[in-house]
Amino acid sequence: MKHILSGIFAAAFALNASAAQAQDKPPLKIGGILDMSSLYADITGSGSETAAKMAVEDFGGEVLGRKIQVLAADHLNKADLSANIARDMLDNQGVEMIYDVAASATALAAGEIAKARGKIIMFNGPGSIRLTNEACGPYTVHYVFDTYGQANVTGLAAVKSGLDSWFFLTADYAFGQDLEKDTSAVVTKTGGKVLGAVRHPLNTSDFSSFLLQAQATKAKVIGLANAGGDTINAIKQAAEFGITKGGQKVSPLLAFVTDIDSIGLETAQGLLLAEAFYWDLNDDTRAFSKRFMERTKRVPTSAQAGVYSSVTHYLKAVKAAGTTDAAAVIKMMKETPINDFFAKGGKIREDGRMIHDMYLFEVKKPSESKGRWDDYKLLATVPGNEAFQSLEQSRCPLVKK
Repeated sequence: MKHILSGIFAAAFALNASAAQAQDKPPLKIGGILDMSSLYADITGSGSETAAKMAVEDFGGEVLGRKIQVLAADHLNKADLSANIARDMLDNQGVEMIYDVAASATALAAGEIAKARGKIIMFNGPGSIRLTNEACGPYTVHYVFDTYGQANVTGLAAVKSGLDSWFFLTADYAFGQDLEKDTSAVVTKTGGKVLGAVRHPLNTSDFSSFLLQAQATKAKVIGLANAGGDTINAIKQAAEFGITKGGQKVSPLLAFVTDIDSIGLETAQGLLLAEAFYWDLNDDTRAFSKRFMERTKRVPTSAQAGVYSSVTHYLKAVKAAGTTDAAAVIKMMKETPINDFFAKGGKIREDGRMIHDMYLFEVKKPSESKGRWDDYKLLATVPGNEAFQSLEQSRCPLVKK
């Protein structure tokens, strides 16, 4: 009995000592730079912060005897504000890793700050291929999707099915320009034709003049090189003008399940789109999504699911490396495969691109859906090494050729 009691006291003492040690050491801070209030808020926003907090809780709340703290800030889709937030987080708040950074212009700005400070930055919401090409860095990870992968999966499928003439409606900033360029390359390489493009400002409410230009070209496909609220508005207005009934297909080159929910299946049915994740793919995705929904009342987007996966991968690497030193942690992250509900056999390459399967979906008809969020039919699974840009094509200076 005496031995049992002494064992209990020893265990309690060890737990108390561990808790005291965690309190003595400064917390390990990770910071999200997010769109909390504008056109990408549903895609990332507070849902990305929730996903990061879930990852920390599931990991146990501490690592290397340090409590883990999740910070988040709203960049208002302004590149200069994103850079200032990154600077403040890394210089003044003691943040060790930045996650998400929704939108490409804001990500490119924050990425330069992280690169200059030698800190890890993980992109979940932004898409520009520049993040792993010209703007790549030794501590940069592009985790969920990019413009090349989106173009490759959606554009290729469309042209192969006979949709071989295209006109683009393009958001006039880094992400939209890259998405148009990458999709145009896929279309022409596969034997299709690009009949033109028109640029629109970010956060456009009225697409009528742009859609009428697209309609006049009689292109089989109107490719939407935009995202979030811009994609939703363009698809809704194309339906209102009878463009889709007139035989032209509208193809959102980056769309999320939250966008389809906003548009509604009546209008969105038949759309082809590429995604890195869907909540209803398998038992693992459903289990995570159920827990996420209990907190947010919405299913996770691929960006939000990617936040959970990437934060978990980072924390595992910190624990395995025994340090938060960026060089040691990123080395561990690149050496360790990612196997979770988000990716099977995922791998971070030398250019920072995380390679994983991509999926081609068709949006269901209302009659095929069992209820809210039951939006997609899986058409194809595209292996990561086919979906994403090859290292031979990379323009990242870190890639040895």
